[in-house]
Amino acid sequence: MPLLHLRRPGWSEGPGDRWIRVPDSAAAARALPELGERVFLTIGRQGVGAFAGLAGQWFLIRAIDPPETELPPRHEVFLARGPFTVEEESRLLASRRIDVLVTKDSGGDRTEAKLAAARAAHLPVVVIDRPPLPVGAEVVETVADAWEWLRAKASGAR
Repeated sequence: MPLLHLRRPGWSEGPGDRWIRVPDSAAAARALPELGERVFLTIGRQGVGAFAGLAGQWFLIRAIDPPETELPPRHEVFLARGPFTVEEESRLLASRRIDVLVTKDSGGDRTEAKLAAARAAHLPVVVIDRPPLPVGAEVVETVADAWEWLRAKASGAR
C-alpha cells in the first residue's frame, strides 16, 4: 500500500546558532546537565516525562495542554498557544533566566521565533530530530504536491 507523508522542511542551523541535535527526548535529557540549569522545554506535553529525573535543572514547560506524566521536581508549566513573536520569546527567556532551549524540529515559520530569540541570547538549543519515516514512505512538502501524488496514484491504478 502506498504511504505518503506531508511534511514541511525541518529547520536548518544558521550563523550564530548553537544547536545540539539529538534523536529523542531521552537523549535531550541526557545532554542537559552539561548545557545549563534553567531549561525552556518546548516539546509539547508528550515526552516531558523523559526529563522527570533531572533534579539539577529548573524547567519552564510550555505546552498547549497540561502534561499528564511525571514532571521534573523543579518546574513551571506555562500553558500557551503560539505563534509567538521573537520579542515575546526574548522577554520570556530573559524573565525566566533561561540558559538552554529544548525543542522538536517541527520546521515551519510559525514556531521558529524561539530559535531566533535563543540565537540572539547566545543560548544552546537542543533540537530533537524527527523520527525516521517508515520504509518505502514518500514525502511531499505541500498540500498541492499531496494532491498531485494522489492523482498520479489514482490514474496509475486504473
